Amino acid sequence: MYAAKPARREGRPLRRDAQRNREAIVAAAAAAFAREGMGTPLEPIAKAAGVAIGTLYSHFPTRLDLAESVFAEKIDAWLEAAQKAATAEDPWSGFAEYLEMVCELQADDRGLGDLTSMSTPLAECVESRLARIRTLGQTIVQRAQSQGTLRADVSPDDMAFVIWAHGGIMAAIQDVAPEAWRRHLALMLDGFRAERATPLPVPPLHVVARAATGSAQDGSKNGTLCKVFAAE
Repeated sequence: MYAAKPARREGRPLRRDAQRNREAIVAAAAAAFAREGMGTPLEPIAKAAGVAIGTLYSHFPTRLDLAESVFAEKIDAWLEAAQKAATAEDPWSGFAEYLEMVCELQADDRGLGDLTSMSTPLAECVESRLARIRTLGQTIVQRAQSQGTLRADVSPDDMAFVIWAHGGIMAAIQDVAPEAWRRHLALMLDGFRAERATPLPVPPLHVVARAATGSAQDGSKNGTLCKVFAAE
């Protein structure tokens, strides 16, 4: 599992008080990112952690360094869910349960959605996990399509639309009906079923993005698509 590790100076672990500061910063950032997204100012995070802003930067020189530590466990949970769904006995159940699990991870965490949609490169260990999740997502889609339960014209891009929509839904209903997203997801899953599918009016997003940029590269490379739901 990738997890935040104490910074080391000259081969020695952090002092006990410095480690407490680091843990307090990560906890305060997790709450702030979940509530307000990745754009939240760092000064209030330092204040909530009971440290000076300089102390925050001494542990986490950039916002991304902090975010990578905050979201490490959730990214690992996402990867585990993708691995399970990609080998599910029933491919449709694997597909549906995977989308539900991803929505659960993001239901109370705006920052996680922001992180997976950023074009800025992340640490290699994080990028490698997101790339693995993206590859598994393609497998999950292909297996359900081969089974004949998922409509043949669905692209992994279309799952990204579900996640983006989910973020907007949570922003609107979180204080009133935080579980209402499950109704929307059930409606979306019915729309993904092959039975009674009608032709879609436009191509998948990655096809449109490639045509617009004139590049054969994955649109996620230039920030057009989600890091974890994109076609190769």
